[in-house]
Amino acid sequence: MRKPRDFDADLAALDAKARSLRARKVTQLGELVIACKADALPPEILAGVLLAAAASNNASEKEAWRDRGAAFFCGQPRNARGRSPEAGGGATASDGAAPPSAPPAQP
Repeated sequence: MRKPRDFDADLAALDAKARSLRARKVTQLGELVIACKADALPPEILAGVLLAAAASNNASEKEAWRDRGAAFFCGQPRNARGRSPEAGGGATASDGAAPPSAPPAQP
C-alpha cells in the first residue's frame, strides 16, 4: 500500500524555498546598487530613476541602458564602452575574479 503524501509538509517546504529566493533577490539587488555606486544617491532619487526606467516605453532608450549594463557586467571601463572586448576592454582583476594561485612551496 502507498504511503499518503503529506501536502502540508510539501507546501511548507515550497513556502520556505520561496522566502529564501525572495531574500536572495533582495540581497542581490542591494549588492547591485552598491556595485554601481548608486548607494551614494539619496533613496528618493534612486527610487525615481528606477520608477522612470520601469515605466519607460522607449525601446531605443532601454536598449542603450541594456548596453551600458552589459558593459558594466563585462568589466569594461567607462571610456572603453564603445570598443570591442578584443581591444582591451575585457574583464579585469578588480571585477571579483580570483588571480591564479601559485603552487604551494615544497620544504
